[in-house]
Amino acid sequence: MIKTSHIKDHLHLHFIVVLLGFTAILGALIALPATELVWYRMLFACIGLWVFLFAMKVPYKLPSKQVVQLLGIGIIVALHWITFFHAIKVSNVSVTLGVFASVTFFTSLLEPLLQKRRVFWLELLLGIVTIGGIYLIFRFELRFTEGIIFSLTSALLNALFVVLNRNISNSYHPGVISFYEMIGGFAFLTLFFVATGQFSNGFALPTTSDFIFLLILGIVCTSYAFMAMVHILKSLSAFTVML
Repeated sequence: MIKTSHIKDHLHLHFIVVLLGFTAILGALIALPATELVWYRMLFACIGLWVFLFAMKVPYKLPSKQVVQLLGIGIIVALHWITFFHAIKVSNVSVTLGVFASVTFFTSLLEPLLQKRRVFWLELLLGIVTIGGIYLIFRFELRFTEGIIFSLTSALLNALFVVLNRNISNSYHPGVISFYEMIGGFAFLTLFFVATGQFSNGFALPTTSDFIFLLILGIVCTSYAFMAMVHILKSLSAFTVML
């Protein structure tokens, strides 16, 4: 018999899927390049999560080892989002999300490997089915080859950080986990921009409409959705969430 809490988690997960669908649309609407877009997104997400933790009086001090781990996962998240939004910029939302379904295949391989459990063949079979669908997209959308490659890379990175989050989701508050990961990604991109001189060499600024879309993207589709996803991983497997 399915637990009531699991039913609630599944319903909550489907609501988050809707928000993540808006993420792709917002990425297409925002005129900023992918790297700058992700920098602003993570900045607003950091602020939103800090306000939440402060308002709810959630302690966010962690052992140094765990902080370093979460900051590292944050870098993976940043790279995932950059490749995802770049895929949208060079192809379109439909192709990017269609190819992104390969995340189930990558998760079916990474979750057993990183959690040191046996492979569930049904999960692997479902993952292989998505690869068949991607083959059809690639066959008829050859003009979007670059977008397909970047979307595949994004899916691999997504599967990796979700499985890693699954391993630590029961240890700390989901808001704290998300906060440190957003800091890690934001700091990584900031250092990258400093090293490449991008801040002093035409760093893209958002228009008014971009700013509004970025607020929605950073607060609703990132701060809330990311924290909720980490919470759901306490009871659902990484593969179920990715599927």
